[in-house]
Formats: sequence, structure tokens, C-alpha cells
Amino acid sequence: MALPDQPQPELPKRPLKLCVLKFGSSVLFTPDDYARAAHEIYRHVRAGEKVVAVVSALDGETDALFGVGNDVGQGCSDALLARLVRCGELKSAALMGLALERSGIPSAVLDPHEMGLRAEGEALDANLTGLDAGRVLARFGAVDVIVAPGFFGDGADGPVTLGRGGTDLTAVEFAHWLGADRVRLIKDVDGVYTDDPAKVANAKRLDQLDYDEAAKVSRGLVQDKAITRAKEQSVVIEVAALGRPYATRIAAVEKRAGGGVAAKPLKVAVLGHGAVGAGVCAHLLAHPGRFSLNPVLVRDPDQHRVGAPVALQFTADPAEALAGDPDIVVETIGGTGLARSLSQSVLREGAHLVTANKAVMALDFDRLHQLAQENGRSLRYSATIGGGVPILEIVDLLAAEDTLLSVEGVLNGTCNFVLGQLGLGVPLAEAVAEAQRLGFAEADPSADIDGYDAADKLAILVRHAFGVALHPDQISRESLSDLSADRIAAVNEQGLVFKQVARCATTHDGRVEAKVEIQALAPDHPLAGLVNEGNGALLNLPGGQLGVFGKGAGRWPTAEAVFADIMDIQRDTVLPAKAASHMPENPLSHIRRMSTRTVA
Repeated sequence: MALPDQPQPELPKRPLKLCVLKFGSSVLFTPDDYARAAHEIYRHVRAGEKVVAVVSALDGETDALFGVGNDVGQGCSDALLARLVRCGELKSAALMGLALERSGIPSAVLDPHEMGLRAEGEALDANLTGLDAGRVLARFGAVDVIVAPGFFGDGADGPVTLGRGGTDLTAVEFAHWLGADRVRLIKDVDGVYTDDPAKVANAKRLDQLDYDEAAKVSRGLVQDKAITRAKEQSVVIEVAALGRPYATRIAAVEKRAGGGVAAKPLKVAVLGHGAVGAGVCAHLLAHPGRFSLNPVLVRDPDQHRVGAPVALQFTADPAEALAGDPDIVVETIGGTGLARSLSQSVLREGAHLVTANKAVMALDFDRLHQLAQENGRSLRYSATIGGGVPILEIVDLLAAEDTLLSVEGVLNGTCNFVLGQLGLGVPLAEAVAEAQRLGFAEADPSADIDGYDAADKLAILVRHAFGVALHPDQISRESLSDLSADRIAAVNEQGLVFKQVARCATTHDGRVEAKVEIQALAPDHPLAGLVNEGNGALLNLPGGQLGVFGKGAGRWPTAEAVFADIMDIQRDTVLPAKAASHMPENPLSHIRRMSTRTVA
């Protein structure tokens, strides 16, 4: 989770958590499916894992390439066909990279020749023989996700393919060579069944089975060569569907059947339809089997109906938006007026609450947590800091296993953009206007410019990092408006970079100090490379420093984090007991019990 193209800080010595995810053609039907795949990847990233995403071509594309190749070549060599049909995977990997970039997830797309991925054998049925693991792992210093095309590798005389289902084999070999915890094959079914569930009504899903049994009953669901190699290398395979908290585990284990897992769609009420709310609604509408959507609360329903999906309804009446006892309420209104009162009332009425409202969370942290606990409901707010950058999740992971000394970060995308413009000589008013035009700033940007937004985020961060109750008013702030023309000119002349830095740290006597200030940083400082809506944090530990970076503002990165919270709640309702899940525990699923103390 480090920043690309910058000198990297020394990292703490801890094992790299790595998983390999494989997305086959059965879940990549159209380009729209890459957004769903990106969310599956983000789910693992925010749980503290690095991810290798191995992708197949879009559904039907490989067959189409074989068809056109045979039509044009009429008996051409297998070597030329292999060179052609691999293009489906190359295209798919690039599309996955684009989807991840839109969601603000730091990633790199690597082709086989960039990874030293070698293969031997027949041009259309080869086997992988090697990978430059050091080169691949080194890229994780700058990104959270590496996207790789499956199905082919580099042979001695050019590209060769791995046979039908060859992306399964690619994923298994990556897991072995990179030392991943497991390989998770994402399919259009939620596991391996005793019989084909599409044909046999009473087919039973298996929780786990050994490699030999998997080869017998998977009926091509997992490539035979992939199962054989997994057995030889003791690679654990999981077979799962998108978004599911459970999987069939293929390993050196005894066969065990699993119970049927079914759940009715959860009723969701979305409050607000701005940039983030609209993004969340788009995610919800893409999963009709999991969620039903109440009319969305807005001020002017007629205005929001223009250009909106037909399935989306709007209302100006909070009672209508919250009708029918919704299971989950998503608050994206912002501010501390209506949003504050509704946040408390929905928890009191027994709904789960997901919010991106950092001001409300900073002011009512204890009260909202108390209401959630009293009513047995979840309170999720990962998007309040960093948008799609999982700063809170990583802070929780580190604080649970180590002693955090300090956290410093760029937490406001609006200020980051405006300060960048000031560095180019643009006057403050013009820089703010441009930020508003690009969607980086609200109509009233004073909360951002004057540091209130960063102070709210810092108050929440202090809770998670140090367990201290700190009111935002106790955090000193410096406003961009305080920057004089002389100071700006001097910093620009020295080649330094202005950043709004939020910092919290423990003192020698056990107190916590927190402040938001405008700092002039050297160009090689890890925070200096953040541009536009970029957010990032440096987490300082006794053993070193860890950086977490990405897009912290905008519709899709923030909506990604909000929807991840929604999906966590949905998974908990499907499978409350996580015994059958092999996903690492999400740190925000159960906020660690903090010994909270108040700063006077």
C-alpha cells in the first residue's frame, strides 16, 4: 500500500499476506462485470491482503478468436492460433486494471513477459514452468493488486496456451510460486457440489474435499491439470461465488458436506443521492438478488429522476424512504442536521447503519456505538476516512498487533487539489472554483479549506489508533486561507510542495496530540507525491513505517468503501458464524473493544 514512484519508507518486518483470486469467463460476461470483480478484490485489500488477480477472457471471446483464426488461417499452425487467442486475456487484464483504477485501488497490470512467466509444451496445451517471483513481489511495494492474464505463458518460440480452463492452472501456479495463503477461484456457482446443481435439485454443496475427490466431482468446474498441480504443491484451492463469505475448500482434508445457504434480499434505504449516494445506488441495483431498494431520500425528486435508472425511485419524505423497516440504512446526506438525527433514529429502530459522514461520527462516536450495541445492529463507517483508501482498516490491523506511535496523512482531497494548484501559481479563489468544476469540492468548501473536515477525520482516527476520545474542536487547525502570497512564493521558489497534513501522536507522558496544518514538504517525502484527490497516511510503528495510499475522494472510490460495508453486513446475515468462511476477518466487522479515555 505504498505510493508509486516515490522512495519507499522502511516497512515493518511482518509476513506478506497474499492471496490469488481467479476470475473466469463464467463471471465475466460483459464489461459491466469488471466493476463487480473489482469490488471482490477490494474486499480482500481492505482486509489487509495483497492480491494477485488472474483473469480469463470475457465469456465467448476465446471461442470467437479460435473461430476467426480458423476461418482466416484454414488449418494454420497451433503456434499462430495461440498467439491470437491469448489476446482475449490481455484485453481482459487491461479492463480489470481500468475498473480498479476507477475505484481508486492501487494496481498494476503485468503481462507474462514482465513477470518472467515461462511455459513449455504444445502450443495449445502447455504447462507453466517458472515465474520470476522476486520481480512480481517487488511490485507490491507500490500497489495492492497485480492483475495478470491467465491461460498463457511465454514458450521458447513465443506464447503458448494452457488448454481449456487454463486460467485455473495459472492461478494455482502463482499461488505456489509466490507463497500465497490460498488461491480462490471465483465461479458462477458458490462451491463444488455432489451433482450439477443446475440439473439435480437435491445436489449438496461441499464445504471441503480432497484433491482426488475434487477431480471426480468437479466435472470441469476446476481444470484437472490445476487440481493435479495443487495436490503436488499442497496449494489450497477455494471455489466460491462473487461476494460470498463461504467457499468449498480443496486441500488434503476429509470430505465434508455443507448445508444449504440462502437468504432473502435485504431491504436498503439510501439517504442522499449526490455523487457518493448515486454510486452506492448503482452498486445496489447491480445486485438485485441481494438487495431491494426503497425510494431514495432527496430534496427534489423531479431533479434526480432525470437520467436516473428506471428502477430507481425518489422521495422527499424521510418516512417514505424509511418505510417497511429497512434492514440497512445508508446515510450519504452529509452535514450535522438531518443526517445526525436520522443516524441515531435508524439505529434505535433496529436497522444497520452505514455512513460516510465523518462530521456525525466525530461528534457522536460514543452515542452511535452505544445505540448499535443496545439494538444488536452494525455501525459501519469505513468511508469516513480516505474514501476508498482502507486507512481505518489498516490502522485497526496494526494497532491490534503492534504499538502505533503516530499517524500522519493527507486526508482531504479538496485541499490536496487546491494546494497543488497554488503550487502552479493559481490564485486560491480560482483553484477552489476549478476543484468545484471537477467535482473535488462542495458548493460550500469552507469545511475543507478551513481544516474542519480533516479535524473530523482525525478525531475518528485517534479513536482507532489510540482509543482516545478527542472532540474535533480540541484539534488545532490551519486554514488554506491563512497562506500568504509571500509564503506561497517562497515555498514554490524552494521547490517544496504544500500539503495539508493531519497528524496524531502519543507523547512521552501518555497524552495524544493532534493537529491539522499546512506543511511544506520536500519532493521526495512520501506524502508529497499525492496529487489531485489522492489520500494517504504514514503509520509509524516501533519497527518502521507503513504507507497507505490511493484515491480518497470522488464518486467511485468512496462508493466502493460504502458498498463494501453494506456487503459485509449482507455476508454476516447469510453466514453469521464465520466458521465456514476462509476470508480473513475484516477488522471493522467487529470493532476491537477500546479502553477509551477522554482528553480534557
